[in-house]
Amino acid sequence: MKKKVWILNHYACDTFFDHGGRHYALGKYLRRAGYEPVIFCSNTVHGKNTLYFDTDELLHEHMAEDIDVPYVFVRARPYRGNGKQRLLNMWDFYCNCRQAARIYAEKNGKPDVIYASSVHPLTLLAGIQLARRYGVKCICEVRDLWPESLVAYGIAGKAHPAVILLRCLEKWVYKHSDAVVFTMEGAYDYIRDQGWEHDVPCSKVFFINNGVDLEVFDRNRNSYTVDDADLANPEIRSVVYTGSIRKVNGLGSLLDVAKCVKDPSIRFLIWGDGDELEMLKQRLKDEKIENVVFKGRVEKQFIPFITSCAALNYAHNTPSSLFKYGISFNKLFDYMAAGKPVFCDFQYPHNPVIESGSGIDTDGHDYASTASAIESIVHLEPSEYERYSVNARKAAQAYDYSVLTEKFIRLFETL
Repeated sequence: MKKKVWILNHYACDTFFDHGGRHYALGKYLRRAGYEPVIFCSNTVHGKNTLYFDTDELLHEHMAEDIDVPYVFVRARPYRGNGKQRLLNMWDFYCNCRQAARIYAEKNGKPDVIYASSVHPLTLLAGIQLARRYGVKCICEVRDLWPESLVAYGIAGKAHPAVILLRCLEKWVYKHSDAVVFTMEGAYDYIRDQGWEHDVPCSKVFFINNGVDLEVFDRNRNSYTVDDADLANPEIRSVVYTGSIRKVNGLGSLLDVAKCVKDPSIRFLIWGDGDELEMLKQRLKDEKIENVVFKGRVEKQFIPFITSCAALNYAHNTPSSLFKYGISFNKLFDYMAAGKPVFCDFQYPHNPVIESGSGIDTDGHDYASTASAIESIVHLEPSEYERYSVNARKAAQAYDYSVLTEKFIRLFETL
Protein backbone atom coordinates (compact mmCIF):
# COMPACT_ATOMS: atom_id res chain seq x y z
CA MET A 1 0.00 0.00 0.00
CA LYS A 2 1.28 3.49 -0.85
CA LYS A 3 2.39 5.48 2.18
CA LYS A 4 1.04 9.00 2.63
CA VAL A 5 3.66 11.62 3.55
CA TRP A 6 2.45 15.00 4.70
CA ILE A 7 5.05 17.74 4.19
CA LEU A 8 4.41 20.89 6.22
CA ASN A 9 6.33 23.98 5.13
CA HIS A 10 4.91 27.46 5.65
CA TYR A 11 6.97 28.87 2.77
CA ALA A 12 6.77 26.02 0.24
CA CYS A 13 4.21 28.06 -1.73
CA ASP A 14 6.94 29.52 -3.97
CA THR A 15 8.06 26.05 -4.99
CA PHE A 16 4.66 25.38 -6.56
CA PHE A 17 5.08 28.32 -8.93
CA ASP A 18 8.85 28.01 -9.43
CA HIS A 19 8.63 24.27 -10.15
CA GLY A 20 11.67 23.69 -7.97
CA GLY A 21 13.11 23.76 -4.49
CA ARG A 22 13.80 21.25 -1.73
CA HIS A 23 10.29 20.02 -1.03
CA TYR A 24 9.12 20.21 -4.61
CA ALA A 25 11.98 17.90 -5.59
CA LEU A 26 11.42 15.69 -2.56
CA GLY A 27 7.74 15.40 -3.45
CA LYS A 28 8.61 14.48 -7.03
CA TYR A 29 11.01 11.70 -6.12
CA LEU A 30 8.82 10.39 -3.29
CA ARG A 31 6.01 10.06 -5.83
CA ARG A 32 8.27 8.15 -8.19
CA ALA A 33 9.26 5.84 -5.32
CA GLY A 34 5.62 4.93 -4.74
CA TYR A 35 4.75 7.32 -1.91
CA GLU A 36 1.84 9.78 -1.81
CA PRO A 37 3.27 13.13 -0.73
CA VAL A 38 1.10 16.17 0.05
CA ILE A 39 2.58 19.62 0.66
CA PHE A 40 0.87 22.03 3.08
CA CYS A 41 1.93 25.68 2.71
CA SER A 42 0.65 29.22 3.27
CA ASN A 43 -1.49 31.09 0.74
CA THR A 44 0.41 34.29 1.57
CA VAL A 45 3.07 35.84 -0.66
CA HIS A 46 6.09 36.36 1.60
CA GLY A 47 6.45 40.02 2.60
CA LYS A 48 4.23 41.44 -0.17
CA ASN A 49 0.90 41.87 1.61
CA THR A 50 -0.98 39.79 -0.93
CA LEU A 51 -2.26 36.27 -1.55
CA TYR A 52 -1.43 33.66 -4.15
CA PHE A 53 -5.09 32.77 -4.56
CA ASP A 54 -7.78 35.35 -3.86
CA THR A 55 -9.93 33.36 -1.47
CA ASP A 56 -10.99 33.35 2.18
CA GLU A 57 -11.28 29.57 2.23
CA LEU A 58 -9.34 27.79 4.93
CA LEU A 59 -7.63 25.54 2.41
CA HIS A 60 -7.22 25.71 -1.33
CA GLU A 61 -6.02 22.57 -3.14
CA HIS A 62 -3.93 22.68 -6.32
CA MET A 63 -2.11 19.91 -8.13
CA ALA A 64 1.49 20.38 -9.24
CA GLU A 65 0.69 18.47 -12.39
CA ASP A 66 4.21 17.98 -13.71
CA ILE A 67 5.13 16.00 -10.57
CA ASP A 68 1.62 14.80 -9.67
CA VAL A 69 1.85 16.14 -6.11
CA PRO A 70 -1.02 18.06 -4.44
CA TYR A 71 -0.39 21.34 -2.64
CA VAL A 72 -2.75 22.51 0.11
CA PHE A 73 -2.60 26.31 0.42
CA VAL A 74 -3.63 27.30 3.95
CA ARG A 75 -5.20 30.64 4.86
CA ALA A 76 -2.96 33.13 6.70
CA ARG A 77 -3.11 36.92 6.85
CA PRO A 78 -0.97 38.92 4.38
CA TYR A 79 1.88 41.01 5.76
CA ARG A 80 4.71 43.27 4.74
CA GLY A 81 8.15 43.36 6.35
CA ASN A 82 9.26 41.50 9.48
CA GLY A 83 7.11 43.08 12.15
CA LYS A 84 4.05 42.12 14.18
CA GLN A 85 1.95 41.18 11.16
CA ARG A 86 4.49 38.58 10.04
CA LEU A 87 4.44 37.02 13.51
CA LEU A 88 0.65 36.90 13.35
CA ASN A 89 0.93 35.33 9.89
CA MET A 90 3.03 32.56 11.44
CA TRP A 91 0.46 32.07 14.17
CA ASP A 92 -2.31 31.93 11.55
CA PHE A 93 -0.51 29.21 9.65
CA TYR A 94 0.10 27.21 12.82
CA CYS A 95 -3.57 27.31 13.83
CA ASN A 96 -5.10 26.97 10.39
CA CYS A 97 -2.70 24.28 9.17
CA ARG A 98 -3.85 21.93 11.92
CA GLN A 99 -7.49 22.55 11.07
CA ALA A 100 -6.90 22.29 7.32
CA ALA A 101 -5.00 19.04 7.81
CA ARG A 102 -7.91 17.52 9.71
CA ILE A 103 -10.34 18.50 6.94
CA TYR A 104 -7.98 17.08 4.33
CA ALA A 105 -7.64 13.83 6.28
CA GLU A 106 -11.41 13.39 6.46
CA LYS A 107 -11.54 13.37 2.67
CA ASN A 108 -8.26 11.67 1.78
CA GLY A 109 -7.29 9.59 4.79
CA LYS A 110 -4.72 10.13 7.54
CA PRO A 111 -0.96 10.31 6.87
CA ASP A 112 1.54 7.52 7.53
CA VAL A 113 4.27 9.98 8.47
CA ILE A 114 4.48 13.76 8.94
CA TYR A 115 7.52 15.68 7.82
CA ALA A 116 7.40 19.24 9.23
CA SER A 117 9.97 21.77 8.10
CA SER A 118 10.99 25.11 9.57
CA VAL A 119 11.82 28.18 8.95
CA HIS A 120 9.93 28.98 12.20
CA PRO A 121 9.31 26.39 14.95
CA LEU A 122 5.52 26.78 15.02
CA THR A 123 5.29 24.62 11.90
CA LEU A 124 7.26 21.92 13.72
CA LEU A 125 4.92 22.19 16.70
CA ALA A 126 1.93 21.74 14.39
CA GLY A 127 3.57 18.67 12.86
CA ILE A 128 4.15 17.01 16.24
CA GLN A 129 0.59 17.75 17.38
CA LEU A 130 -0.91 16.34 14.17
CA ALA A 131 1.30 13.26 14.39
CA ARG A 132 0.02 12.61 17.91
CA ARG A 133 -3.56 13.04 16.72
CA TYR A 134 -3.13 10.40 14.01
CA GLY A 135 -0.78 8.10 15.89
CA VAL A 136 2.08 8.45 13.40
CA LYS A 137 5.72 9.55 13.52
CA CYS A 138 6.82 13.14 13.02
CA ILE A 139 10.14 14.14 11.50
CA CYS A 140 11.08 17.76 12.19
CA GLU A 141 13.40 19.42 9.71
CA VAL A 142 15.44 22.43 10.80
CA ARG A 143 16.67 24.62 7.95
CA ASP A 144 17.10 27.77 10.03
CA LEU A 145 18.09 27.95 13.70
CA TRP A 146 15.31 29.90 15.40
CA PRO A 147 15.65 31.80 17.66
CA GLU A 148 19.44 31.71 17.23
CA SER A 149 19.04 33.49 13.87
CA LEU A 150 17.27 36.39 15.58
CA VAL A 151 20.22 36.77 17.95
CA ALA A 152 22.91 36.28 15.29
CA TYR A 153 21.47 38.97 13.02
CA GLY A 154 20.91 41.45 15.84
CA ILE A 155 17.11 41.37 15.66
CA ALA A 156 16.78 40.52 19.35
CA GLY A 157 19.08 39.85 22.29
CA LYS A 158 19.47 36.55 24.10
CA ALA A 159 17.49 37.86 27.08
CA HIS A 160 14.57 39.11 24.98
CA PRO A 161 11.32 37.46 26.20
CA ALA A 162 10.47 36.29 22.66
CA VAL A 163 13.89 34.66 22.29
CA ILE A 164 13.56 32.90 25.65
CA LEU A 165 10.09 31.66 24.72
CA LEU A 166 11.22 30.45 21.30
CA ARG A 167 14.26 28.75 22.84
CA CYS A 168 11.97 26.76 25.14
CA LEU A 169 9.76 25.83 22.19
CA GLU A 170 12.80 24.87 20.14
CA LYS A 171 14.06 22.49 22.85
CA TRP A 172 10.57 21.02 23.29
CA VAL A 173 10.32 20.34 19.53
CA TYR A 174 13.71 18.62 19.38
CA LYS A 175 12.87 16.53 22.44
CA HIS A 176 9.40 15.42 21.36
CA SER A 177 9.91 14.82 17.63
CA ASP A 178 10.62 11.27 16.51
CA ALA A 179 13.62 12.44 14.48
CA VAL A 180 15.27 15.78 13.75
CA VAL A 181 16.79 16.48 10.35
CA PHE A 182 19.23 19.37 10.03
CA THR A 183 20.55 20.81 6.77
CA MET A 184 23.69 21.91 8.66
CA GLU A 185 26.27 19.18 9.12
CA GLY A 186 27.56 20.51 12.42
CA ALA A 187 24.15 21.13 13.95
CA TYR A 188 24.67 18.68 16.80
CA ASP A 189 27.42 20.99 18.00
CA TYR A 190 24.60 23.52 18.39
CA ILE A 191 22.66 21.02 20.51
CA ARG A 192 25.74 20.60 22.71
CA ASP A 193 26.28 24.36 22.93
CA GLN A 194 22.75 24.69 24.28
CA GLY A 195 23.40 21.89 26.79
CA TRP A 196 20.57 19.76 25.41
CA GLU A 197 22.45 16.57 24.52
CA HIS A 198 20.81 14.61 27.36
CA ASP A 199 17.31 15.55 26.15
CA VAL A 200 18.13 15.33 22.44
CA PRO A 201 20.39 12.29 21.91
CA CYS A 202 22.58 12.12 18.84
CA SER A 203 20.75 8.95 17.74
CA LYS A 204 17.63 10.94 16.79
CA VAL A 205 19.47 13.70 14.89
CA PHE A 206 20.20 13.33 11.17
CA PHE A 207 21.90 15.44 8.53
CA ILE A 208 20.41 15.77 5.05
CA ASN A 209 21.73 18.88 3.33
CA ASN A 210 20.21 20.90 0.52
CA GLY A 211 20.95 19.88 -3.03
CA VAL A 212 20.09 20.21 -6.69
CA ASP A 213 17.69 18.43 -9.01
CA LEU A 214 20.10 17.49 -11.80
CA GLU A 215 17.31 16.26 -14.03
CA VAL A 216 15.81 19.76 -14.06
CA PHE A 217 19.18 21.52 -14.06
CA ASP A 218 20.41 19.70 -17.16
CA ARG A 219 17.10 20.12 -18.97
CA ASN A 220 17.06 23.86 -18.30
CA ARG A 221 20.71 24.26 -19.28
CA ASN A 222 19.90 22.87 -22.70
CA SER A 223 16.51 24.54 -23.15
CA TYR A 224 16.92 28.03 -21.67
CA THR A 225 19.96 29.76 -23.12
CA VAL A 226 21.04 33.38 -22.82
CA ASP A 227 22.41 35.45 -25.68
CA ASP A 228 25.04 37.43 -23.78
CA ALA A 229 28.08 38.99 -25.40
CA ASP A 230 30.24 38.74 -22.27
CA LEU A 231 29.50 35.07 -21.69
CA ALA A 232 30.12 34.27 -25.35
CA ASN A 233 33.39 36.21 -25.62
CA PRO A 234 36.33 33.75 -25.48
CA GLU A 235 38.69 36.56 -24.45
CA ILE A 236 36.73 37.25 -21.26
CA ARG A 237 37.18 35.11 -18.17
CA SER A 238 33.78 35.54 -16.59
CA VAL A 239 33.32 35.37 -12.82
CA VAL A 240 29.58 34.84 -12.30
CA TYR A 241 27.43 35.71 -9.29
CA THR A 242 23.70 34.95 -9.25
CA GLY A 243 21.31 35.94 -6.50
CA SER A 244 19.63 38.77 -4.65
CA ILE A 245 21.25 42.17 -4.43
CA ARG A 246 20.16 43.27 -0.97
CA LYS A 247 21.87 44.70 2.08
CA VAL A 248 21.97 41.30 3.78
CA ASN A 249 24.01 39.93 0.87
CA GLY A 250 26.69 42.61 1.22
CA LEU A 251 27.65 42.74 -2.45
CA GLY A 252 29.55 45.97 -1.93
CA SER A 253 32.54 43.87 -0.90
CA LEU A 254 32.43 42.07 -4.26
CA LEU A 255 32.97 45.46 -5.92
CA ASP A 256 35.89 46.09 -3.55
CA VAL A 257 37.41 42.78 -4.64
CA ALA A 258 36.87 43.60 -8.31
CA LYS A 259 38.79 46.87 -7.87
CA CYS A 260 41.81 44.85 -6.74
CA VAL A 261 41.82 42.52 -9.76
CA LYS A 262 44.64 43.43 -12.12
CA ASP A 263 43.92 40.99 -14.96
CA PRO A 264 41.95 42.89 -17.65
CA SER A 265 40.49 39.67 -19.05
CA ILE A 266 38.52 38.99 -15.85
CA ARG A 267 35.00 40.38 -15.72
CA PHE A 268 32.47 40.01 -12.92
CA LEU A 269 28.98 39.30 -14.27
CA ILE A 270 26.21 39.74 -11.71
CA TRP A 271 22.71 38.42 -12.36
CA GLY A 272 20.06 39.46 -9.87
CA ASP A 273 17.97 42.29 -8.50
CA GLY A 274 17.33 43.95 -5.17
CA ASP A 275 17.09 47.21 -3.27
CA GLU A 276 20.86 47.85 -3.40
CA LEU A 277 21.21 47.46 -7.16
CA GLU A 278 21.00 51.16 -8.06
CA MET A 279 23.40 52.13 -5.28
CA LEU A 280 25.96 49.59 -6.48
CA LYS A 281 25.54 50.71 -10.09
CA GLN A 282 26.28 54.24 -8.96
CA ARG A 283 29.46 52.99 -7.30
CA LEU A 284 30.60 51.63 -10.66
CA LYS A 285 30.32 55.12 -12.11
CA ASP A 286 31.72 57.04 -9.17
CA GLU A 287 34.69 54.72 -8.63
CA LYS A 288 35.25 53.91 -12.30
CA ILE A 289 34.94 50.17 -11.79
CA GLU A 290 35.00 48.80 -15.32
CA ASN A 291 35.27 45.03 -14.75
CA VAL A 292 31.83 44.56 -13.17
CA VAL A 293 28.58 44.29 -15.15
CA PHE A 294 25.13 44.08 -13.59
CA LYS A 295 23.00 41.96 -15.89
CA GLY A 296 19.68 42.38 -14.09
CA ARG A 297 17.15 39.84 -12.92
CA VAL A 298 16.80 36.56 -14.77
CA GLU A 299 14.32 33.71 -14.33
CA LYS A 300 15.67 30.71 -12.46
CA GLN A 301 15.52 28.39 -15.45
CA PHE A 302 18.29 30.42 -17.15
CA ILE A 303 20.74 30.04 -14.25
CA PRO A 304 22.05 26.58 -15.31
CA PHE A 305 23.14 27.91 -18.71
CA ILE A 306 24.70 31.05 -17.25
CA THR A 307 26.69 29.24 -14.56
CA SER A 308 27.80 26.56 -17.02
CA CYS A 309 29.31 29.26 -19.25
CA ALA A 310 31.30 30.86 -16.45
CA ALA A 311 35.02 30.52 -15.98
CA LEU A 312 34.37 30.67 -12.22
CA ASN A 313 31.19 30.80 -10.15
CA TYR A 314 31.39 33.17 -7.20
CA ALA A 315 29.75 32.24 -3.88
CA HIS A 316 29.52 35.22 -1.56
CA ASN A 317 28.02 35.54 1.89
CA THR A 318 28.05 37.98 4.76
CA PRO A 319 29.69 36.36 7.83
CA SER A 320 27.41 35.03 10.55
CA SER A 321 28.05 33.19 13.80
CA LEU A 322 25.47 30.63 12.62
CA PHE A 323 27.78 29.32 9.93
CA LYS A 324 30.12 27.67 12.42
CA TYR A 325 27.58 24.86 12.47
CA GLY A 326 27.91 24.31 8.74
CA ILE A 327 26.50 25.74 5.53
CA SER A 328 24.09 24.39 2.96
CA PHE A 329 23.35 27.30 0.63
CA ASN A 330 21.22 26.24 -2.36
CA LYS A 331 23.44 28.30 -4.62
CA LEU A 332 26.49 26.15 -3.88
CA PHE A 333 24.83 23.05 -5.30
CA ASP A 334 23.65 24.88 -8.42
CA TYR A 335 27.20 26.10 -8.92
CA MET A 336 28.66 22.62 -8.52
CA ALA A 337 26.08 21.21 -10.96
CA ALA A 338 27.45 23.61 -13.59
CA GLY A 339 30.70 21.66 -13.59
CA LYS A 340 32.91 24.73 -13.16
CA PRO A 341 35.18 25.67 -10.25
CA VAL A 342 33.49 27.45 -7.35
CA PHE A 343 35.06 30.32 -5.46
CA CYS A 344 33.91 31.08 -1.90
CA ASP A 345 34.90 34.38 -0.29
CA PHE A 346 34.20 32.92 3.16
CA GLN A 347 35.74 30.19 5.29
CA TYR A 348 33.31 28.11 7.32
CA PRO A 349 33.35 24.51 8.58
CA HIS A 350 31.56 21.78 6.62
CA ASN A 351 31.68 23.63 3.29
CA PRO A 352 30.64 21.07 0.61
CA VAL A 353 32.64 22.95 -2.03
CA ILE A 354 35.89 22.54 -0.12
CA GLU A 355 35.17 19.04 1.18
CA SER A 356 34.49 17.82 -2.38
CA GLY A 357 37.47 19.60 -3.95
CA SER A 358 35.14 21.67 -6.16
CA GLY A 359 36.84 24.99 -5.56
CA ILE A 360 38.69 27.19 -3.11
CA ASP A 361 37.83 29.57 -0.29
CA THR A 362 39.44 32.69 1.15
CA ASP A 363 38.82 35.13 3.94
CA GLY A 364 36.76 37.71 2.08
CA HIS A 365 37.83 40.53 4.41
CA ASP A 366 41.18 40.83 2.62
CA TYR A 367 40.12 42.16 -0.76
CA ALA A 368 43.57 42.08 -2.33
CA SER A 369 44.15 38.44 -1.35
CA THR A 370 40.67 37.50 -2.55
CA ALA A 371 41.35 39.15 -5.91
CA SER A 372 44.68 37.35 -6.19
CA ALA A 373 43.00 34.01 -5.47
CA ILE A 374 40.44 34.62 -8.22
CA GLU A 375 43.19 35.43 -10.69
CA SER A 376 45.08 32.29 -9.76
CA ILE A 377 42.16 29.90 -10.21
CA VAL A 378 41.06 31.21 -13.61
CA HIS A 379 44.67 30.86 -14.80
CA LEU A 380 45.24 27.34 -13.53
CA GLU A 381 46.90 24.77 -15.72
CA PRO A 382 44.18 23.11 -17.83
CA SER A 383 44.53 19.77 -16.04
CA GLU A 384 44.20 21.40 -12.61
CA TYR A 385 41.27 23.54 -13.72
CA GLU A 386 39.59 20.43 -15.13
CA ARG A 387 40.09 18.61 -11.83
CA TYR A 388 38.07 21.25 -9.99
CA SER A 389 35.39 21.13 -12.71
CA VAL A 390 35.08 17.35 -12.62
CA ASN A 391 34.97 17.32 -8.83
CA ALA A 392 32.20 19.93 -8.86
CA ARG A 393 29.94 17.95 -11.14
CA LYS A 394 30.70 14.71 -9.31
CA ALA A 395 29.81 16.34 -6.00
CA ALA A 396 26.54 17.61 -7.47
CA GLN A 397 25.62 14.03 -8.32
CA ALA A 398 26.03 13.10 -4.65
CA TYR A 399 23.77 16.04 -3.71
CA ASP A 400 21.16 15.26 -6.38
CA TYR A 401 17.67 15.30 -4.86
CA SER A 402 17.01 11.84 -6.22
CA VAL A 403 19.85 10.65 -3.96
CA LEU A 404 18.80 12.80 -1.00
CA THR A 405 15.24 11.50 -1.27
CA GLU A 406 16.57 7.98 -0.78
CA LYS A 407 18.00 9.16 2.55
CA PHE A 408 14.58 10.43 3.56
CA ILE A 409 12.97 7.15 2.55
CA ARG A 410 15.44 5.18 4.67
CA LEU A 411 14.59 7.44 7.58
CA PHE A 412 10.84 7.01 7.00
CA GLU A 413 11.22 3.24 6.88
CA THR A 414 13.42 3.15 9.98
CA LEU A 415 10.83 5.06 11.98
